[in-house]
Amino acid sequence: MSTIPARRRRATIHDVAVEAGVSRGTVSRVVNDEPYVSEQARIAIEAAIEKVGYVPNNAARSLVMQRSQAVGFIVHEPHSLFLEDPNIGGILLGANTALSSADYQMVCLIIDSDRDNDRVARYLSGGFVDGVIIVSARQNDPITRIVEKLALPSVFVGHPPDLRQLPFVGIDNRSSARAITERLIGTGRKRIGMIAAALDRDSGADRLAGFRDALGPRFDPALVEDVPLYAFSAGVDGMRRLLERAPDLDGVFAASDAVAAGALEALREAGRSVPGDVGVVGFDDSAWALRCQPPLSTVHQPAAGLGEAAAESVLAQLRGEEPDLGGILLDTPIVWRDSA
Repeated sequence: MSTIPARRRRATIHDVAVEAGVSRGTVSRVVNDEPYVSEQARIAIEAAIEKVGYVPNNAARSLVMQRSQAVGFIVHEPHSLFLEDPNIGGILLGANTALSSADYQMVCLIIDSDRDNDRVARYLSGGFVDGVIIVSARQNDPITRIVEKLALPSVFVGHPPDLRQLPFVGIDNRSSARAITERLIGTGRKRIGMIAAALDRDSGADRLAGFRDALGPRFDPALVEDVPLYAFSAGVDGMRRLLERAPDLDGVFAASDAVAAGALEALREAGRSVPGDVGVVGFDDSAWALRCQPPLSTVHQPAAGLGEAAAESVLAQLRGEEPDLGGILLDTPIVWRDSA
């Protein structure tokens, strides 16, 4: 008859204190990196911790300090796009680098449905994270209202129009879109369309506004195809529909590199050469841009820099510093390649 082995007892501060021959209070000060401990006692305690295998109970410590040492990273995108969009990965890695350096854990929370909204709202209300970084928030977003209600240290990547007095980091999507569209116009294109994605958030709406600014009186709303997501498949479908309406199109601004890659696929299907027949530009300077054939002219979006700046903003708030409500905008140079 087999028996279940007894679970090993977790070493405690008391065990460390007995082994080191000091009080539990002295051990606690060393564990919490507090002053007023002699060097001799500190060395003895560190040796005792190693010998008895003591590991601090961070859950109990968090209850005492009312801190979780965790920051939520909330992404409002379908699960498929979370994996497909390299910008989200870049923002995440940049944020994680800054949080890790400050000894904070990142907790990823993906919102893909109303049920996810409710679940994440309960999680935030439960005090499981000390602050949040929010990516791709829409207008009238329920999570934004929860963050406001809880007065949770937070920063948004992007700037929804109803953000009010909450801090954000981002880029000037409108000016960047205008600049690359003007560059495309400068190549001599006469009939320029746009595959405009994600118009329910600030980045998509601002990129369409910048495209419109650049064309001025030449802007034709019939040459704008609205697609829901910054996705390759959306670019394929959007380009097909645009070609049906405007077969004489000779230029395209796609709202992201993934959308532009899909547009290139649809143009190949239609027998159109790039850049010979149609010049194509994108936005992001992501991994998609270099995978394209020809390589994609685009706007460089500093994804890792956005994530790092967002994390630093939350960490500053956790130190008691006032956030910059004017927002932090990073530079977005044009990267010109062979697609236009």
